[in-house]
Amino acid sequence: MGDDLGDEWWAHEGKSDGSEAEEETRQEKQPTEKTNTKTKPEKRKSVTETTDKAKKKKKTEQKECVIPQKKDTEDDKSTKPKRKRKKKTITDVLSSSEPKPGCPADLQNLITQHFSDKRSVIEQEELQLLDSCFLSSNDLTHTVSSYLKQVCPKWSKIQKQHTEQSSVVLLVVCSSALRAIELIKQMTAFKGPAKAVKLFAKHIKIEEQVKLLQKGVTHIGVGTPGRISALIEKEGLSLKALKYVVLDWNWRDQKLRRMVDVPEVKLDFMKLLESSILNGCKEEKVKIGLF
Repeated sequence: MGDDLGDEWWAHEGKSDGSEAEEETRQEKQPTEKTNTKTKPEKRKSVTETTDKAKKKKKTEQKECVIPQKKDTEDDKSTKPKRKRKKKTITDVLSSSEPKPGCPADLQNLITQHFSDKRSVIEQEELQLLDSCFLSSNDLTHTVSSYLKQVCPKWSKIQKQHTEQSSVVLLVVCSSALRAIELIKQMTAFKGPAKAVKLFAKHIKIEEQVKLLQKGVTHIGVGTPGRISALIEKEGLSLKALKYVVLDWNWRDQKLRRMVDVPEVKLDFMKLLESSILNGCKEEKVKIGLF
C-alpha cells in the first residue's frame, strides 16, 4: 500500500497541511482586518477633536494677543493730556510783562486793524491821523491833574471863554462808571471852578443827563464811549466847543485789561472815534491825548 502511493502521497500531505495552515492564517487575518476597519472612524474622530482643540487654542492665543494691545491703547490715553491747553489770556500776557505807556502809533494800529475788513483801502487812508492831531502821551509818571496841566496849560483862560450849553471843552473817555467817578475826584486840582459831568449809563438815565447838560455850562465830560455816543446821537451832547479828547489808555482793571482790551467797550470806542472825533481831528479843531 505504501509502495503504491509512492512519494506523491507525502507530497499531497504536505500540501494539504500547507493549505490548512494558509486557511488558518486567512481566518486569523480576517478579524484583524475587520477590527482595523472598525477603528478607522475612531481615528478620524480623534483628528477632528484635535483640530477643534487647535482652533480653540488659536482663538485663546488671539484673544491673549489682543488684550495687551488694548492695555497699550489705554496706557496711551492715560498718558495723553485730557484737557486742551488753554489759550493765553490778556492777564497771562500782561502779568509776565511790564506795562508800556501808550503812544499815537498804538491808536493808529488799532484803527487800521479794526477797519481792515470793514473799509476799502481808500477809506482806511482817510481814517489815518497826522502827528499834529495828538497831544503828548503820558509816560506813566503823571497823575490826572498833572497830565491835564501839561497838555492844557491855558485851561483857566479856556474855561472862562466857554459859554455854550450842552457842550464840553474837554472830554475824557474811560472804560467804566467807577473809573469815571475816580477820574473826576482826581482832577480837582486841575479843573478849579470848572464844572465836570458824569457821562455813563450806570444808575443814570440818558434823559436826566440831557437835562443836566442843558441847564448850565459844562466844561468837562467824563464817561464811557457807549453813553457818550448815545448822547451825541440824541443831540443831548454837542461837540462844537470840543478841543481836547483824553483817552484813559494806560489804566488797567483787576484783570489787567485796558479800555481797548474789553470787546464791548472797544466797539463803542471805535464807533465814537469814527462818527464824531476823527472828523474834528482832521479839521484841526480837536486833539487827542493818551493818558
